[in-house]
Amino acid sequence: MEFADAVRARHSYRGFTSRQVDGKTLKQVFELASWAPSNCNVQPWHVHVLSGDACDRMREKMKAAASAEVAFNPDFPWQGKFSGDYKERQICSALGLWEHQGVTRDNPAKRAWSWMRNFEFFDAPHIAFIFVTDEFPELVRLAGDVGMYAQTLMLAMTDAGIGSCPQTSVSCYPDLVREELGIDSHYKLMMGLSFGYIDEADSANNLRTERDSLEKTTSFHS
Repeated sequence: MEFADAVRARHSYRGFTSRQVDGKTLKQVFELASWAPSNCNVQPWHVHVLSGDACDRMREKMKAAASAEVAFNPDFPWQGKFSGDYKERQICSALGLWEHQGVTRDNPAKRAWSWMRNFEFFDAPHIAFIFVTDEFPELVRLAGDVGMYAQTLMLAMTDAGIGSCPQTSVSCYPDLVREELGIDSHYKLMMGLSFGYIDEADSANNLRTERDSLEKTTSFHS
């Protein structure tokens, strides 16, 4: 796949088949992603990839926690509030997804179902959890490094015919994830990434969000 094609083809898929990606392809994709840039080449990401039974166990625990309305306790708290152009883009994206999922504002049960799909990993057979350690004095500065790694990973997946969906929602239960994986609180969960082969029959996968014009987001100076 040409690079420009991969960039435009990648988007957040929200429906996957049960078919698993084979181990060889998994290693090739994640090895390619490791070439992502990072500040001073520190490569701060620590990635745990769950497949098969491990993925299903985590899915069930996430669903149980969300269904029981266990309080969120993310390592990187945020308000989730936007304004202006940012709010408009958020609303357009949410309404577009709801339309493809058959969700309406006046149906709270269906809205709850849409939200719960996050914790079901959209039925993906794999999920990757991306951590950084707390040894860095300003953890938020690592977000750029993790973002570049995650984008490289998703483009590598796209090139391999694999769909993906980056998720900050699953980082709302970091203690649950650390307990399941048997890792120390020294590791801070920044995001998750559900992935696998896309379900062509899931209408949620037909959603395509637009991008603002270059003139609105980018200035050129000479």
